[in-house]
Amino acid sequence: MLIGMTYDLRDDYLAQGFSEEAAGEFDAPETIDALEAAIHAKGHAVERIGSIRALVQALAAGRSWDLVFNIAEGVSGVCREAQVPALLEAYAIPCTFSSADVLTVAMDKALAKLVVRQAGVPTPDFAVVRSARDLRGLSLPFPLFVKPLAEGTSMGVHEASRVADRQALTARCLDVLKTYRQPALVETFLPGREFTVGLLGGGETARVIGVAEVTFKPGGDPSAYSFRNKMDSFDELRLADDEIAQAAGAVALAAWRALGCRDAGRVDIRCDAEGHPAFIEANPLAGLRPGWSELAVLAEQAGLAHPELIGAILDAAMARVDPR
Repeated sequence: MLIGMTYDLRDDYLAQGFSEEAAGEFDAPETIDALEAAIHAKGHAVERIGSIRALVQALAAGRSWDLVFNIAEGVSGVCREAQVPALLEAYAIPCTFSSADVLTVAMDKALAKLVVRQAGVPTPDFAVVRSARDLRGLSLPFPLFVKPLAEGTSMGVHEASRVADRQALTARCLDVLKTYRQPALVETFLPGREFTVGLLGGGETARVIGVAEVTFKPGGDPSAYSFRNKMDSFDELRLADDEIAQAAGAVALAAWRALGCRDAGRVDIRCDAEGHPAFIEANPLAGLRPGWSELAVLAEQAGLAHPELIGAILDAAMARVDPR
């Protein structure tokens, strides 16, 4: 089969003047090289397409592919991760990972929490602050956690995201509104253990491949998996299989199915003071950088080497390819 690859290269956006944080979600060249090698190893031809702008030009020129391996994050808007899948859908070209509607819902963290809560999955109480006016009626008990409504790679998550009083809440929400030009998600802070859960497949065939506990090295931010912890390697991931970790995996799998995610990705879980796990957010377009991205790291720890992980993703997506 001929498989196209869509992606956003981090270096390209840094050259355009993006900040380190703004370019944090984009991919390194080694990721693209590793994906191409894994796809070749499955016996397929690969065509590197690039970003959505390059995809638009290729489609307009009449190019087509049997399948597109899509990891393009997009640049702006809550629907940015959905833009490439939606465009490919218009051309009846299948692609890896979740559909455009699922990617949009998952990116809007409040909407995702509503969906999983309706399905009976526990998630912290929350509110959305779209302007300073919304702060007047906010009555959630402290401590609270504040982050941008629609960002990934822990962008906008700092030690100051955990707020203990009204003054800090106001300051943090106003900073999110100004800096990220989007609403702030405010949720009950859970002080317990933190996990990220890797998943493969979708629907009834979806399965947990590993539950990794997230801990932080000395010198890192202790309250949350912050952008600084992630980028400066203050974070550590270790597979866990105790009773609480297994419960976290079950919550993640229920949320994954409720959201309609497919192929592969991660769900982040945090526990309350009593050890009860709750859904924080889903990442249905998770990073795949070997040895660095959480999904790749926990899969490796679970005995699934990077080429095998990519092969499993391909196999799941291939089931949607029209044999005609």
